[in-house]
Amino acid sequence: MLNFRPIFLVMGVLVAALGVFMLIPMTADLLSPDPLHRADWSAFAIGAVASIMIGGGAAAASWGNIETMSLRDGFLLTTATWVALVTFSAIPLALGGLELNYVDAFFEAMSGLTTTGSTVVIGLDDAPPGALLWRSMLQWLGGVGIIIMAFAVMPALKIGGMQLFKNEAWDTSEKFIANATNYSISLTMIYIFFTALCFLMLWAFGMSPFDAINHALTTISTGGFSTKDASLGAFLTQGRAPLDLVVTVFMLIGSLPFGIFLAAILRGAWKRLFTDSQIQFFAVMVTVLTLTVMLIVTNVYDHLSLFTAFRLAIFNVTSIMTGTGFSSTDYDVWGPFAIAFFFCIMFIGGCAGSTSCGMKVFRLQVAFAALSVYARRLAHPNGVFVARYNHRPLTDDIFVSVLSFFFVYFAIFATLSLVLAGLGLDTLTAISSAGTAVANVGPGLGSIVGPAGNFATLPDAAKLALSAGMLMGRLEFFTVLVLLSPSFWRG
Repeated sequence: MLNFRPIFLVMGVLVAALGVFMLIPMTADLLSPDPLHRADWSAFAIGAVASIMIGGGAAAASWGNIETMSLRDGFLLTTATWVALVTFSAIPLALGGLELNYVDAFFEAMSGLTTTGSTVVIGLDDAPPGALLWRSMLQWLGGVGIIIMAFAVMPALKIGGMQLFKNEAWDTSEKFIANATNYSISLTMIYIFFTALCFLMLWAFGMSPFDAINHALTTISTGGFSTKDASLGAFLTQGRAPLDLVVTVFMLIGSLPFGIFLAAILRGAWKRLFTDSQIQFFAVMVTVLTLTVMLIVTNVYDHLSLFTAFRLAIFNVTSIMTGTGFSSTDYDVWGPFAIAFFFCIMFIGGCAGSTSCGMKVFRLQVAFAALSVYARRLAHPNGVFVARYNHRPLTDDIFVSVLSFFFVYFAIFATLSLVLAGLGLDTLTAISSAGTAVANVGPGLGSIVGPAGNFATLPDAAKLALSAGMLMGRLEFFTVLVLLSPSFWRG
């Protein structure tokens, strides 16, 4: 039987904590010099009161020690908590000065917490500071949340091969609470440190403190929300040349395994930052893809210097590949090859245990290892070959888990594409919107949802479908899909 008491307890505490966080953007509105923006504080006040009262009430009614939680409880807790947080996060966005209906607000909140970065907001340059800060805070909270999940929950659920990283945290085969507090605090401290460092660097290179804190929150979380309609390109046109390189560095940091940062700091295992096979593979991919885009850019703009081409290439490759979704230019004008190229790399993602999204680098490594072993067995039927990851042998359950993930990933992508096409979207918009949702990237392709557009004109049904895609992509699909099985509820 499912144990609902700890589920309502944890969910209630987190919703109440979300309400407390709403007081920060409320204060930002109250301190705004613009009287129209100051009036927006009430939206966050209402959202905070609703979240604290309802969340606190659910927690109080379910209060008590949590001894253990079963795997089935973990599946339900994970999905229900994210849906509840999105539902309450949307309240101030729906009531505030952005003038969004609740479906738009729900889409924006889902995009924020899943660190997708797709937006329906038009006129960011003149938006209330509280709303801008809240969008950034949602991405930051979603980023640290997924890091903790990657080490505490998903290895235990054995989702998509994540059991490979069980030893990076602790044995969670049947428990989700033991040791979680200390480990989560340590990961959060590292996350805060990198966020603060990013803020100081952006501020030092010319951003205002408000813009710097917003972009620091959404850079380290690889989220991609900006305070400007033109995204980071709005700041680059002002002559602040190093900003794109600063953001690129911190997008890369956000895409690395935070567990390895923790091991380096607490155990002095700094070599792992250079010897871990996942990090090595990720670095090689970024290098190769950057060089490829440099060739594209120099072919399109023959007057560009190599350094400028490198900046354009590494920023946009890192932004799309890691699922951040910042844009410094409209790469749709670089030609059909560039469009196809960026569409393909949006599915890659970063490392496991990072804030990044997508398929994750380690799964590509496992897939290549499986293909290599299969090819060698065909060539040498009597040979004995063992696939390895990080010098450890890969078991059959890892292969099955990873290959099942690939199948489900693209099955959901194809299904969502068909749903969007059925709702009236053109082919390019439907396919790229579905891809950017399940990969949690942000911008799609084309004039409507591309880097120069947004999702505001899409029908409400499409926004809800994309919201579901974003949630499934962020929670690695099986966490959500298992709840649709009748056997799950029968026990």
